[in-house]
Amino acid sequence: MSRIGKAPINIPSGVEISIAGRTVTVKGPKGTLSRDIPGDIVVRKEDNTLLVERPNDERNNRSLHGLSRTLVNNLVVGVTEGVTKELEIVGVGYRAEAQGQNLRLALGFSHPVIVPAPDGISFEIPAQTRVIVKGIDKELVGQVAANIRSIRKPEPYKGKGVRYLNERVLRKAGKTGKK
Repeated sequence: MSRIGKAPINIPSGVEISIAGRTVTVKGPKGTLSRDIPGDIVVRKEDNTLLVERPNDERNNRSLHGLSRTLVNNLVVGVTEGVTKELEIVGVGYRAEAQGQNLRLALGFSHPVIVPAPDGISFEIPAQTRVIVKGIDKELVGQVAANIRSIRKPEPYKGKGVRYLNERVLRKAGKTGKK
């Protein structure tokens, strides 16, 4: 039995949950999110908790059990607390700045890179080398952060580029001079 799937999801006060067929909709103080539950997984509401159950022990249902519980929990966490992902910019002259709702990045190219903020996402720049991506949808926040990182991934020789906060970049030795 999936240990993650068995765990009940506590519903905080101020959060409304409606289950219609395969769709779970969560409404909270920060907004509304909904998601379709995959496979034969069943989500049911009991008092102030949500229970995610599978009908049998078939391989497909076992693999979707923990995933479904985590997806529903991410909806609840997103509408109550929100989700953030922090990025760090490393390199001489590399910087980020806000340009209205958009993010303007100087990453060593001949031109600045403008990253538009999708609906439900906001950028916060506490320092020129730090970017915080905020939103209520964990999947969307993670995808936007990954897209920003992919513009200039950290390279292995000097470590320059955009990386997640506290991400460890494996470094290579590089060439040695001829004698």
